[in-house]
Amino acid sequence: MGKQQVIGVPKEIKNNENRVALTPGGAGMLIQHGHQVLVEKGAGAGSGFADQDYAQEGAILLDKAEDVWAQSDMIMKVKEPLPEEYAYFREHLTLFTYLHLAAEPRLTEALLHSKVTGIAYETIQMPNGSLPLLTPMSEVAGRMSVQVGAQFLEKFYGGRGILLGGVPGVPPADVIVLGGGIVGTNAAKMALGLGANVVIIDRSADRLRYLDDVFHGRIRTLMSNPYNIASAVQKADLLIGAVLIPGAKAPKLVTEDMVKQMKPGAVIVDVAVDQGGTIATVDRVTTHSDPVYEKHGVIHYAVANMPGAVPRTSTLALTNVTLSYAVELADKGLHAALKVHPELKPGVNTFMGHVTHSAVADAVGRPYTELEPLLQVAQSDPS
Repeated sequence: MGKQQVIGVPKEIKNNENRVALTPGGAGMLIQHGHQVLVEKGAGAGSGFADQDYAQEGAILLDKAEDVWAQSDMIMKVKEPLPEEYAYFREHLTLFTYLHLAAEPRLTEALLHSKVTGIAYETIQMPNGSLPLLTPMSEVAGRMSVQVGAQFLEKFYGGRGILLGGVPGVPPADVIVLGGGIVGTNAAKMALGLGANVVIIDRSADRLRYLDDVFHGRIRTLMSNPYNIASAVQKADLLIGAVLIPGAKAPKLVTEDMVKQMKPGAVIVDVAVDQGGTIATVDRVTTHSDPVYEKHGVIHYAVANMPGAVPRTSTLALTNVTLSYAVELADKGLHAALKVHPELKPGVNTFMGHVTHSAVADAVGRPYTELEPLLQVAQSDPS
């Protein structure tokens, strides 16, 4: 691209979302590359970064979010914009954040109507299928799922009154993890470390072999099918939903009838809730300030921004992986950055008023448009 870009960092407004999309050091790196960084005052406070820290790196601090949005070529956020932010959308704006559009048809429509280039952290995908910008938050959420599950199993919070690891002479809790990916593996690590009985259910036999190997046989593995899921869920003290299909809605693997068969006071933590959830009775998204509800005698935790509860760790882990892509996008522009980093292509969910990710298009009921022809049109447009 060769020209200075303006990168804006507004303060997150989602309930109890204390992460920030850019650390002061990240702002400094973008500035060293010749770009301008605008930061809304207070944006980093929840993660322990003062306005002065950004100013010392050369960032410009602005009082109002609307000014940050209006003056920026690229907005970096952590969570998807909320409806009150849709008014800031405009053509030629790039939005670089977690979008989770499969569960957000209204946001999708707003992005398409305003022709925003929406690049989703969670669908940037390497040739081997890994998701480099989702991985650190999946690690955080997987580990947190066991922490919060253990808390809500306490009687005070409505749970069964069970200690995950038990004590000598008293059996530990049964933790069932649906999905053996990054979230599930990290959940299993934590649950196993606390002494629980752990079962991981996955549809890939190769993945189950791998998990059996790395955990040295200390966890049980089950092939994913309705019978095995129903049998395991019935025994669960803590059920963790950890299934992800990049860009698509999470499959509903646990039916309402299965939940009805669970023990009274058992706990469900559905980490997949930001993609629609994998448990049928997870029919609403909860917040950190009101995180749970009870249905069929089972406690449901369905917070969509779990890592926001540990913002210092989460912000540092997130910016470790997003910053290099932000620099490439600012330095080169989207078209050239895609040539250097083809893994960015599946990250582009909306472009020039079109949905450019097939799984997102299926989920929101919109037509899918190939990105490459649109890029050619954009390249030939002098505006």
